[in-house]
Amino acid sequence: MTDCAIELNGVCKSYPFFDLHNIDLQLQPGTIMGLIGPNGAGKSTTIRILMGLVHQDSGEVNVLGHSMPKGQIDAKWDIGFASEDMRLYDSMTLGWHIHFMKSIYASWDDAYSQLLLKRFGLNAEQKVKGLSHGQRVKASLLLVFARRPKLLVLDEPTTGLDPVARHEILRELTAVMVEDGRSILFSSHNTQDVEQISDQITFIDRGRIIDSMDKEIYLDRWRRLRLEVPDGVALPTLPGVIGVQKAGRLAVAIANAFEPHLPNAYETSGARVRAVENMTLEEIFVANVEHSREEVKA
Repeated sequence: MTDCAIELNGVCKSYPFFDLHNIDLQLQPGTIMGLIGPNGAGKSTTIRILMGLVHQDSGEVNVLGHSMPKGQIDAKWDIGFASEDMRLYDSMTLGWHIHFMKSIYASWDDAYSQLLLKRFGLNAEQKVKGLSHGQRVKASLLLVFARRPKLLVLDEPTTGLDPVARHEILRELTAVMVEDGRSILFSSHNTQDVEQISDQITFIDRGRIIDSMDKEIYLDRWRRLRLEVPDGVALPTLPGVIGVQKAGRLAVAIANAFEPHLPNAYETSGARVRAVENMTLEEIFVANVEHSREEVKA
């Protein structure tokens, strides 16, 4: 039995116009993983497979020690799942939904649900049909959080939310992690949200995992070097540099494995290093995707 909260090995799934290719993914207990990818990259398909909602064509999936999809009934008692397309009963109140969930899950934390009502500015007596989009999202997440699941699987949970609502959701996700052993898989194409709360980052594009590692390692390894290149100077090909763009006498080099000697190497070649800059997670993601796509073409 695996010790990982989530483990996918060699998972494949084919559709008429999309393929998920050999997905390898591991989420350790007590970790928040941000799964980042453009729309249509395979984030939701991956999540539906690990939830047992879609069956993989090949490969192995284990969630909380249960083989999926065979063990999904046992696994789902300890999984809190929310996606942007989840629906509540419009004609019923939020309080009715709370009572319904409480009647099913022995782990339901009534005190926590009342606290979330206050933090999210929700009224238990209000019918779902009268809630705004942001209130519906917060209501759905309340019903997930208050179960106190061992694993949270959230598929684009902040899509369409205003900045204040997004902050409230992200604050609660961070608070959830205060409890040892809980894990979160958080998919999004909003890199700012992921950068704010995640421990580990996984990039997915066109059905392939293109990179996965600790967030701080990502931010430390990637650099942008701004260069001035005199006429007649040829920039050397350096290890750790995945791309160079030139515009006249100016050039920008992107390094995904930055080492302190790289600026000196460019200076030795005759170029002038004007700046060495850190990159945001969004910039790293875009550069990583573009580099991966170029490698696939080659």
